Amino acid sequence: MGLKEKIGEDIKSAMKAKDKIRLETVRGIKKAILEKEVALRPKGQDSLTEEQEIELLAQQAKQRRDSIDQYQKAGREDLAEKEQQELAIIETYLPKQLDDAELEQILEQIITDVGATSPKDLGKVMGKAMKELKGKADGKKIQEMVKSKLVG
Repeated sequence: MGLKEKIGEDIKSAMKAKDKIRLETVRGIKKAILEKEVALRPKGQDSLTEEQEIELLAQQAKQRRDSIDQYQKAGREDLAEKEQQELAIIETYLPKQLDDAELEQILEQIITDVGATSPKDLGKVMGKAMKELKGKADGKKIQEMVKSKLVG
């Protein structure tokens, strides 16, 4: 079952369960998928690839993380809590996130592969890392780990 079908099923189950936040979040994901598909039609593509679905979900998750950060800075814990709940729902559709140890091991391998030795090599490492780890780890976290490895 593809993401679109799973989202459709989840909308039905959220309606039956009267789970307002889940319903809103899942409908938002469906809307984003449909908008992306419409944008791709002129290019001859009528549905999203699995990679495009993961990219879309990762963008949705990133938006929620940014909102949580902004709301917490503004002292709006009520809104931050709602975004946190939406983020948890979105993350159920994303591939399993790597833990720090797994991420560190992969990044060390990438640094070795590209021959990075100093902070000047950050761009080379990040390019390969983001491609390889798309949807599996947060970009900010990847960047922080890479920077700390290239400095120390």
